[in-house]
This record gives sequence, C-alpha cells and structure tokens, in this order.
Amino acid sequence: MKRVLIVAGITACFLSVPAFADSQDGMANAKKAGCLNCHAVDMKLVGPAYKEVAAKYKGDATAEAKLIKKVTEGGSGNWGSMPMPSQKGRMTDAELKVTVGWILSL
Repeated sequence: MKRVLIVAGITACFLSVPAFADSQDGMANAKKAGCLNCHAVDMKLVGPAYKEVAAKYKGDATAEAKLIKKVTEGGSGNWGSMPMPSQKGRMTDAELKVTVGWILSL
C-alpha cells in the first residue's frame, strides 16, 4: 500500500509539471511582449487585471479563441473606453495560446 501511494505521489508531481511550466511561460511571454505595461495579475492598470479577465470568461468554452483574437486585433468597449492596440507580431501563435491559457487559469 505504501508503495502504491509513493508511486501515485511521484506520478502526480510529474503530471503537474507541464501546467506549472505553462504558467511560468505565460507570465514570461506577457512580460516579454510588454503586456504588463498595461495589465497586472490582480489589479487594474490601464487595462483590466488578468484575474478579472479570467473571471469574466470563466465557463466560456470559446474564451480562448475570443481572447486570442482580441489580443491579435485589438479593440475597445469591453473594459471601458481605453482601446487595446493590436498586439499582432509580439508573440508567436504558440506563445499567444500559452499566454491566454495562463490568463484564463488565474
């Protein structure tokens, strides 16, 4: 029984590493692309806090696609009058997907 619990614990640690890595990569991508100049994790700056974004889209199966489009194209009206400029070219598609996934996980 002890052996089974030890193996299960070790397995759980290894399975959780990719999620942790994605959260680290998401934050790193946001820093590298300059997103943190206007956004913070838990407080409003120029744009909404990432935790507010995650709460707004919680349970929305289309949230990832919506946010990727919003970041890529920019826009206004969802969080006030300040427009978000297009961020096209600041991240690769893969980095953008990881970053949006990280934001939605908050």
